[in-house]
Amino acid sequence: MAEASSALRARVVAAALNLAATGLSPQMSGNVSARAGERMLITPSGIAYTALEPGDISEIAMDGQGAAGPHAPSSEWQMHAAIYDAFPEAGGIVHAHSCFATVLAVMKREIPPFHYMVAVAGGRNIRVADYATFGTAELAHNAVAALRGRRACLLAHHGQIAFGPTVEAALHLAHEVETLATQYFHALQLGTPELLSDEEMALNVEKFRTYGRREKS
Repeated sequence: MAEASSALRARVVAAALNLAATGLSPQMSGNVSARAGERMLITPSGIAYTALEPGDISEIAMDGQGAAGPHAPSSEWQMHAAIYDAFPEAGGIVHAHSCFATVLAVMKREIPPFHYMVAVAGGRNIRVADYATFGTAELAHNAVAALRGRRACLLAHHGQIAFGPTVEAALHLAHEVETLATQYFHALQLGTPELLSDEEMALNVEKFRTYGRREKS
């Protein structure tokens, strides 16, 4: 069990280092977590990603009790815990202050079905969660509401959050959300993009359910 926990901590660190290396979440902004049974492993508060070691990762129960580790857990632990509670399929979560996703979030502008890849987040659009102060139960509630039927959302005046079956899948989706936000922002400079129909998006959502899976022999 200790070996599994150690490997999972290393995966959380690797995802956090990716945020720093790619600029998806600059400096110490954002956070990364992974489900660990009835508990979660989450990046600590106030530690630069580039300085993280597996031993720095905080471990905490979903109700906030029994925190373990040399540092306090991320101030957003409640948002992560609420998502794990609401979505049993979530195994990893990435929250980022990526540039274009944050621009749209500041403007409270969702990402509509301007491109078929929007379906990668699980629905016809990528919603914007209502604003609440960071690190609060209210923000956690708002994020879960915006994520119903989705795997990613924007957070008003804040950034974005994405989850997946693994921390690597969550990281990949967070990058996809930023790519879509960038494309949508630039498309808006030329006018209002034509949107795909609900029927087309439903087809794309269904196609993404099995995208990349190998057929059994």
